[in-house]
Amino acid sequence: MPFYAYHGCLEEESVIGGKYRVDVAIECDFSEAYEKDELSATIDYCEVYNLVSAEMKTRSKLIEHVAFRIHKSLVGNIRGVQKVWVKVIKFHPPTFGEVGEVSVEIGG
Repeated sequence: MPFYAYHGCLEEESVIGGKYRVDVAIECDFSEAYEKDELSATIDYCEVYNLVSAEMKTRSKLIEHVAFRIHKSLVGNIRGVQKVWVKVIKFHPPTFGEVGEVSVEIGG
């Protein structure tokens, strides 16, 4: 999921923002969905997106904190979740050299 957000330790990042991507993997029992073919029996991707989007709108200094908040929100709000993995990627972070991206991944 691509986002434009305002995370970072530098004050300038809260003004100019930057590009991010959030990858999410969710493990759960899909057997009911296999049989029923109903959205109510599985994970609603729209709900996942809305939860991730809400956390990306809340500014943090560290992408580790953002990833933790997203993970906590998904585990707390998505029915039937057994495991969740979240990866937050920050493109072109401000550094003293050319860095294409940095990322943090949490979950399990």
